[in-house]
Amino acid sequence: MKLYRIHRKQRLSLSVDAAWTFFSNPWNLQKITPPWLDFYIANEVYKAMYPGMLIMYRLKTLYGIPTIWISEITQVAEPHFFVDEMRFGPYRFWHHQHHFKTVSGGVEVQDIVHYAMKFGIFGQLFNHMMVSSKLEEIFNFRKNTLEQLFNDL
Repeated sequence: MKLYRIHRKQRLSLSVDAAWTFFSNPWNLQKITPPWLDFYIANEVYKAMYPGMLIMYRLKTLYGIPTIWISEITQVAEPHFFVDEMRFGPYRFWHHQHHFKTVSGGVEVQDIVHYAMKFGIFGQLFNHMMVSSKLEEIFNFRKNTLEQLFNDL
């Protein structure tokens, strides 16, 4: 199994507590997800995350095919970090760490994602040809949206 990594850092003009309030609320994920994914939460969830929380999403894949993704919140250390792991979905493995650190002028938000593709060598080829660039596009959209929400003067 080949493990891929995405690592993003971004500074936002808000407190670590305000960042925690925004990012730990599952309903805000739709606000920072590209519209072409047609993403929505498909089960009843609370606004506050807790270890063991399951969140079911419906979204469209790269080819517009609807799919289900189920994440479990496995770790929570408010207001410093939380971890979500895919339990069912399009990847063989997905582990996403969300970190929040107070810095001069605001907060540093850090995403660390490790993922693996299904289907062995064919999945690796598909990742190289398309998936990794789409994931970059998704995280770029997220970065730009967060800039508009929190850093516009």
